[in-house]
This record gives sequence, structure tokens and C-alpha cells, in this order.
Amino acid sequence: MRLRNLKNKEELISGSNYIIPNPKDYKGSWKKLFNNNNPIYIEIGMGKGKFIYNNALENPNINFIGIEKQDNILARAIKWMPKDLPNLKLIRVNALEINEIFDKEIDRIYLNFSDPWPKKRTINRRLTSPIFLDLYSQISDSPNIYLRTDNENLFRYSIESLSSYHYTLYDVTFDLHRDCLNLITTEYEDKFTNNGDKIYALKGRK
Repeated sequence: MRLRNLKNKEELISGSNYIIPNPKDYKGSWKKLFNNNNPIYIEIGMGKGKFIYNNALENPNINFIGIEKQDNILARAIKWMPKDLPNLKLIRVNALEINEIFDKEIDRIYLNFSDPWPKKRTINRRLTSPIFLDLYSQISDSPNIYLRTDNENLFRYSIESLSSYHYTLYDVTFDLHRDCLNLITTEYEDKFTNNGDKIYALKGRK
């Protein structure tokens, strides 16, 4: 479902303390921006921000960066977020540009409920396709991917793709909420689980 356009989205984005308007300027120096040497975790496609905000809230010794390319969605996240988490930053950028923003400084990559791009001609747009796996190797010395999805086809594809790129997979589950309790969830995840849908998840390290 397409979200209704926010009329003041540009104002919300430009006025937010969370937003980094020129992220490419910080390539290789994100820890200086955070003013500490803590690990940096990113979420590609953060949506309305429930997952990354609550992770930042519960883990003050980790720096979090939310990535979202759609300004309308990013503005909706900013609209509800309190402005008091120093370990959280947000950037508006296409994921294909992450190698222009980070330089071997990312410790974990969250891929939560990414677009499954089901058609054969769009398969390279999947965030676990070889195009993106190459990018992850450019922003991390040892890419560490945490993936969740409601789409079984995307999940099976990701298992094959990550394995072919020499990732070691662990905590692989075809029913995350049966196997794990007390999870920090996303907005989509709440919707799917309330409908009785299974959530697939894995972790992988190269």
C-alpha cells in the first residue's frame, strides 16, 4: 500500500537532529562523528524506524545508522522519534551508494523485510544479490548480516547467495517467533505475526 505523501516531509528531514544531510563527507570517519570508538550497525531500508530506534535505545554502547531512500518514509520515522539518542543517525540514500559513504567501518548490517523483487528481471535488486554482497565487502572487513523476511523465496535465495559468497550461516530459522522470544521487531514484522505469518531469519558472517 502506498503511503500518503507528507506535505512537510522536507521540513521534517531538514530540521531533524538525527539526519546527516551530507553522509558522503563522513566516509571513513563515522566514529569521529559519533565521538567514540563503539561498533557501528546499519539497517538498510529502516522503514518507519521502530527497529533501529529501539535497538539504539537498548544498546547505548553501539552506534546505529538507519538508511532509507524514500524521503516520505524517512520523514514519518522522524515525526515520531524523540530527539535524545546520541548513538542514532539517519541518512537518506540509495543502498547502491553505501560504498561511497562507508569505508571498512561497519560491524553489522541489518536487512529487515526487504523488497523480495520476485520477478526474474529484478533479481539483482535484492539486497542479498551479488551486486550488494560486493558492496558489503567494501564497507566491512568481515561483513556480518542479520536478515529477517516474511518471503520464503527470498529467504531461500539469500541462503544460496550468501553461501556462494563464503558466508558462514548460523541461527537459521524458518519460524523466528517460535524459536526466539523477546525480540525487537519492525512495523512490518508486527503486522505479519499478527496475521499468523511465519518470519524467516538468519545470520551470516563472511
